[in-house]
Amino acid sequence: MRGPGRWHNSTKWFVLLLLSICGCSGGSEDVRPWKPEDHDNSKAARTVQTSGITKPGDELATLITITWDQNCTSCHGRGGRGDGPQGRMVRAPDLGRPDWQARVTDESIANVIRKGRNKMPSYSSLPDKVVDGLVVRVRSFKR
Repeated sequence: MRGPGRWHNSTKWFVLLLLSICGCSGGSEDVRPWKPEDHDNSKAARTVQTSGITKPGDELATLITITWDQNCTSCHGRGGRGDGPQGRMVRAPDLGRPDWQARVTDESIANVIRKGRNKMPSYSSLPDKVVDGLVVRVRSFKR
């Protein structure tokens, strides 16, 4: 059985091995502030798949995608079908259903985003441009 000292020692060697592989010195002299460009800069990563706001490198489109991914997909799913991990539990609607799309206005969609409804929380702190982009995204789910 391993003792705490032995585990600590093997962990230390593992960290040192990782640092040597990545060429990191472990010092703070080579640390710079993180920027979004530090991650995937491919065209696909910078493009939102919604009509009306799709432009490579568009920061607003990226912000709308991040907002959807972080706040909406857990219930509505990536494609807005209500099939997110919590979708059944909260009875999230299928936002692409033709009857639903015909029944709701852009204003009512924006209002629900801002004020919430039933188990959907309020996102009143979102800028108007982001809410408008989310409305465009919801409309893009129409089948």
